[in-house]
Amino acid sequence: MNKDTRLSGVLHVLLHLDHADKLLTSDVLARTMGTNPAVFRRTMAGLRNAGYVRSEKGHGGGWSLARPLSEITLFDVYEALGQSGLFAFGLRNDMPDCMVEKAVNAALSNTMREAEALLIAKFKHITLDQIAFSKEESPAIAD
Repeated sequence: MNKDTRLSGVLHVLLHLDHADKLLTSDVLARTMGTNPAVFRRTMAGLRNAGYVRSEKGHGGGWSLARPLSEITLFDVYEALGQSGLFAFGLRNDMPDCMVEKAVNAALSNTMREAEALLIAKFKHITLDQIAFSKEESPAIAD
């Protein structure tokens, strides 16, 4: 089962951007996410549209934070990425005829909905500065 690692990858990038003393290119940042620059730019588009990052084109261009980490929550990033499902498992059959499978579906669906609501509520209270390293502790990205 494939995992959606975009949230983790983008958080990694945002924390590095906070420590950057210059614009970082899509090429450099894509490497930190283990992807290519075109996929990186598509992934970051929602964050740029939401006003969390800026990008400048051309020679000398690149990415930077548009807001301080203290003004960006985990939920903000999750939402800007398109709110993918938080859980990687699903129901075997959405419209079962079997009463047992209906009971299983109801239990799983209700539990996942409740767990997701708790996780989202927690995401709304964690700002990125709370998970960031100090500039002295943070390793630099190699160009």
